[in-house]
Amino acid sequence: MHRLSVALLALAAFAADPALRIEGVSGRDGVARPPVALTLADLLAMPRVKLQARTQDGKEHTFEGVAVAELLKRAAVPQGETVRGALLSRYILVTAHDGYRALFSLPELDPAFGGARALLADRMDGQPLSSHDGPLRLVLPDEKRESRWVRMVERIEMASAPEPVR
Repeated sequence: MHRLSVALLALAAFAADPALRIEGVSGRDGVARPPVALTLADLLAMPRVKLQARTQDGKEHTFEGVAVAELLKRAAVPQGETVRGALLSRYILVTAHDGYRALFSLPELDPAFGGARALLADRMDGQPLSSHDGPLRLVLPDEKRESRWVRMVERIEMASAPEPVR
């Protein structure tokens, strides 16, 4: 009984630690906003999405989590009709715990532009992600390769491409 209590306390503490930070430039004005820190419990309370995706081993899996568009909306990242002009040079950098990173243009992750599905998953086939993949994994079911399916995601950052030198 004592071991179970200790395990539950450890799990509760883990769930209360920030699992994801969303930071960087967000509004149309290009001003950096305070980072948004989300715990696993925060993510579980957000609208949930399930989708089917085939992994590189050829197996079909059901992933569950929060749509990346929903996360960006929560961080006040412009979306939809407001994304035009200078906002088209903004990008999203997704970073893993081990330093692996993947880059996306802002419109690329906006459903209003192309309907690309991007999910920050915390479950696969009804189970929490393994420690090798999670606790959070970026899943892009429409991409032919998993190169940008970032495992162990811990940060999403928005920035602007540098101005061209004239």
